[in-house]
Amino acid sequence: MTLKRIATGIEGLDDVLYGGLTPDRLYLVEGMPGSGKTTLAFQFLMEGARLGERVLYVTLSETENEIRSVGASHGWSLDGVVIHEAIPTENSLSPAEQYTMFHPAEVELGETTQRVLSEVDQTRPARVVFDSLSELRLLAGNPLRYRRQILALKRFFAGRRCTVLLLDDLTAAGRDLQVQSIAHGAILLEHSIPKYGLQRRQLSITKFRGSDFRGGYHDYAIRKGGLDVYPRLIASEHPQTSTRDRLESGIKEFDTLLGGGIERGTSTLLTGAPGTGKSTVAALFAAAAASRGESASMFIFDESQMTLFSRMSGLGVNLQQHVEAGRLAIIQIDPAELSPGEFVHKVREAVKSRNSSVVVIDSLNGYLNSMPDDHYLTIQLHELLTYLGQCSVATILVSAQHGLIGNMTSPVDASYLADAIVLIRYYESEGEVHQAISVVKKRGGEHERTIREFRLEKGKVTVGQPLRDFHGVLTGVPQKRQ
Repeated sequence: MTLKRIATGIEGLDDVLYGGLTPDRLYLVEGMPGSGKTTLAFQFLMEGARLGERVLYVTLSETENEIRSVGASHGWSLDGVVIHEAIPTENSLSPAEQYTMFHPAEVELGETTQRVLSEVDQTRPARVVFDSLSELRLLAGNPLRYRRQILALKRFFAGRRCTVLLLDDLTAAGRDLQVQSIAHGAILLEHSIPKYGLQRRQLSITKFRGSDFRGGYHDYAIRKGGLDVYPRLIASEHPQTSTRDRLESGIKEFDTLLGGGIERGTSTLLTGAPGTGKSTVAALFAAAAASRGESASMFIFDESQMTLFSRMSGLGVNLQQHVEAGRLAIIQIDPAELSPGEFVHKVREAVKSRNSSVVVIDSLNGYLNSMPDDHYLTIQLHELLTYLGQCSVATILVSAQHGLIGNMTSPVDASYLADAIVLIRYYESEGEVHQAISVVKKRGGEHERTIREFRLEKGKVTVGQPLRDFHGVLTGVPQKRQ
């Protein structure tokens, strides 16, 4: 039996919830101040208003003018959303209104609740938001009365076919799990501030009775217009048939080194010291795909688009022409301003909307800077590469090693994830610095085992003959054979 769902107004959140919320239930939305609870709530209400439903927003702490100014900052008109203020009036400050024989909680909670319930009976909404529970908790005075009040609200709405969101700003001394046990589902919004860069925001579903959902943490961002949620990528949810057609770079000797080129549905890691030409080789594959009339996407972390255009133009490759024709997309990524989940979302969009056959990520070093830990990077990269492989996309990863000559190390080990590894190294010969290129790994296909000279000069890219007169090229200081 398929459960009926109602949309939240946030596409990514509906994806996480496998379609949305179960209607006529009570849900808890938790998060510290500034995490986006109110924004989420209004998107939920506006979606109901768009569908012709009656919706009600109950504010226990802010005035209607304050609420509407928040809506205006997002460009919302809030037409169709009924806002009910259940906050004390200025008359409550008068000495004549102060209680002397009763505790305020014994009177104010009942009065506030009664006003809210009367508004619900009058409006008869299909969607209701309470903002926030911290005010009800203070009015209740003790945990027992607070729990009984939440239970009474749940029973009240159960008979009125309302879907209710209770917002909790987690300002209580300890984590309150009482409402979680009562609610049908719970959504937790968290945000952290790194030492540098944009806030990292993550969402998780901590409870959803009688329904499955996509577990784990999902990145989200608050922008003008509302929340954007980026569901965690699970590659097994996107099974497709992959082809193994070969894609050439346009340089005959290099394609020969690769055994005819790279295959669709595989990942290729270009690794080496800075300046050896890794990004150039990656751009060659993207340009070759665009020249064949296919679509390609490049995600660049380290250099600007104009620098890339200028550098490739000097080698006789006109990338700007392909961009203007719509065959090539170059997306500049700032790791300090982009969460890992949003980056994965951008890559998926390039595959789905542009049908890209080649995707370049340049470089993993920049990608690493957007992640708090190498371990998580490896797991997320594995899911992304698996997904791209299932979509028959040829993925090219660029990784800069530390050092120039001698013992080289990489900031992140993605070698076991890649299907093919192309190594570009500097080496010294007769008082000059040269470059050498070789393929050290290729799953499921033959490739040359030779080490060839690699040059970027005189307006072209050249892959020379195998360096058979030297041994120890990969050490950086080879010896010439006698």
